[in-house]
Amino acid sequence: MKPRVGVLTSGGDCPGLNAVLRGVALAAEKLNLEVLGFLDGFEGLLPPGNFILLDRRSTSGIMPRGGTMIGTTNRGHFVGKIGAGDKAIVAAEVIADAKRILREQRVEALIIVGGDGSMTTALQLQESGINCIGVPKTIDNDLEATAMTFGFDSAVATVTDALDRLHTTATSHKRVMILEVMGRHAGWIALHGGLAGGAHIILIPEIPFDYDKIGEALRRRDARGSIYSLVVVAEGSRPSDGSAVMRPVETGEFRFGGIGNIVAAEIAARTGKETRCTVLGHLQRGGAPTTLDRILGTRFGVQAVKMIHKRQFGSMVSYQNYQVRHVPIADAINRLRLVPVDGEMVQTARDVEISFGD
Repeated sequence: MKPRVGVLTSGGDCPGLNAVLRGVALAAEKLNLEVLGFLDGFEGLLPPGNFILLDRRSTSGIMPRGGTMIGTTNRGHFVGKIGAGDKAIVAAEVIADAKRILREQRVEALIIVGGDGSMTTALQLQESGINCIGVPKTIDNDLEATAMTFGFDSAVATVTDALDRLHTTATSHKRVMILEVMGRHAGWIALHGGLAGGAHIILIPEIPFDYDKIGEALRRRDARGSIYSLVVVAEGSRPSDGSAVMRPVETGEFRFGGIGNIVAAEIAARTGKETRCTVLGHLQRGGAPTTLDRILGTRFGVQAVKMIHKRQFGSMVSYQNYQVRHVPIADAINRLRLVPVDGEMVQTARDVEISFGD
């Protein structure tokens, strides 16, 4: 019988996950390994075990598809993080059940594809005796241990397309159009998407903004004869005299979102301009991955299998200096990669007269 490895996708979905799974399946076949894909994240590890065989046939044609063919969840028995910096410990009996299923199915190592919370859980599983390899996945592109993650480029492309569309309606009606995008703690999506889409104001969590400064930026555009404006707001953005906007959800946690409508109302009140807000939401997570995300996802999946072959357990795939390498999972969690406020990207935006409301 062939040696077996497992793979699961956990947390939020994003374009490129299926490319990872395909990369894992094909690289494993080359090493004479069999791959079990556990369904619906970590929950697939619980008795009686919920999985499918991932091979050349089952992964054929999945590269262009968004989402993940084996499902995912950010709830359940294995939630490893409940907020920024707040960890939840997975119960010992839950880990014991997972170890039993993996042992019964002859799974020698587990590839975990997920974000910071999933890597926190992966580290706990590794410490309990389960051989784990991490593959970073965060659409916000905010893990310090890797320069880029798949899904980010697709999200930026969606933001850019949305701004292109809002541009035409904004000019037709002489309106200020607000686009709220993802970015809880880091403003990479807003910054890249806003720069590519020709936004005039970009608000990100790293740079607290002032409503009066936003008003001044809009009045300067008026003075130059501009009849419309595009504003990109990351969901975690906050005014200098306030906090990020969050709303409670059923699980008792809080979810970012709503700042776009508040910014729209403030702009309308302060300038008298007709203002509209569009919340892009889960459109950023859906749809086909870009070329870059297909390639990056494939490289991550292949590298994860190579790390298993070399028995580099307890490590996470990492993309640095255009090379796919690896770092210890313990060094990867709870280290956010934020936008440098004095960095080249922000300065480039300022040089083309984009305001950050500061």
